[in-house]
Amino acid sequence: MILKNERYSVQGVDLLEVAEQYGTPLYVYDADKILSQINNLKEAFSELPLKLKYATKALSNINILKIIKSGGCGLDVVSIQEARLGLLAGFEPRDIMFTPNCTPFAEIEQAVDLGLYLNIDNLPFLERFGQIYGSTYPVCIRINPHITAGGNEKIKTGHAESKFGISIDQQQEIYDIVNRYGININGVHVHTGSDFSDVDVFLKGAEVVFSVAKHFKDLEFIDFGSGFKVAYKEGDKTTNVQDLGEKMTTRFKSFCKEYGKDLAIWFEPGKYLVSDSGLLLVNVNVVKKTPAATFLGVNSGLNHLIRPMMYSAHHDIVNISNTSSTNVKKYAVVGYICETDTFAWDMKMSDAHEGDILAIKNAGAYGFSMSSNYNSRFRPAEVLIHKGKVHLIRKREVFEDILKNQILLEL
Repeated sequence: MILKNERYSVQGVDLLEVAEQYGTPLYVYDADKILSQINNLKEAFSELPLKLKYATKALSNINILKIIKSGGCGLDVVSIQEARLGLLAGFEPRDIMFTPNCTPFAEIEQAVDLGLYLNIDNLPFLERFGQIYGSTYPVCIRINPHITAGGNEKIKTGHAESKFGISIDQQQEIYDIVNRYGININGVHVHTGSDFSDVDVFLKGAEVVFSVAKHFKDLEFIDFGSGFKVAYKEGDKTTNVQDLGEKMTTRFKSFCKEYGKDLAIWFEPGKYLVSDSGLLLVNVNVVKKTPAATFLGVNSGLNHLIRPMMYSAHHDIVNISNTSSTNVKKYAVVGYICETDTFAWDMKMSDAHEGDILAIKNAGAYGFSMSSNYNSRFRPAEVLIHKGKVHLIRKREVFEDILKNQILLEL
């Protein structure tokens, strides 16, 4: 995102004109940014047989999935519905890794029927899988390494109390089940959590995976998940993927030599690929001054971007109707939902007025995908800027969408 001729633009496209054409609230995605992030990871791990599996849950619009595919990525999906979206976007079944958690076993069976890569993260399902499929269908296992890493408590997934993965303390039970049924283990997976910036913590998790992986003789890959931290504000510490790439390359090659054959290395970036690609454009409904703060009330809320409220996440906000830096003030930017839906306190931005358009940054990941119809509000439209052109990729909801699946009774 750049300022051009004092107008906020993406790929040379004026965002005020986009807001005027498509209305607000509006999600805007930059395809170039997504592809650039993919290339960053490819360069960081260029000396290894790398496969990237985009974490579909971050942003699942089928057109975004097509952009991801054009960058040479596969998909990581956590539901059969996400898998079906991926297939519709043109991915082959073997491009897709299915990693469910606490789903019905029927979804495991559907994944097998579809021919997906499969990741199992609990002992009961591993046992049942062995009883049904034996050695006839390869499967990956997800390990919980008992490592606390990441940002907010709600996005830490590798600690001992997490619901995700099979505890590293239960590894002997894994081996017993695998040996009992002759299960073909083709991969070992770990994901310690999101927003980690400490490369050494990531490498510590890798050692846990290696300690398990050496017990399986027919592996094709090791999947290290993701959780690469991106910058949400100036000065944020991020994951140094180049440093990680150098250190992981050395250690991974060493492990493969110990193991006796070269394995593929997998990562499942979600937020890292799409977060900075997205903006949520909103309209200032009211400027409300109180003794405590000056509130900018906008035409959006936690129904469109829940991260600030759910994870205490910071999102920089820019007044794109006034890009001058000569009169900067502090504002509390709040939503129109009947809850305390505060996007930001003490946000510095150019002098704002009713009718101005604000751009909430880093909204590409877990923005629209976690949106809702709370307060019976409509979910916003989405547009994609690709090769300098604006494409509508989701229509704004209308009242009929609220009623669509309701059944009216004669009472």
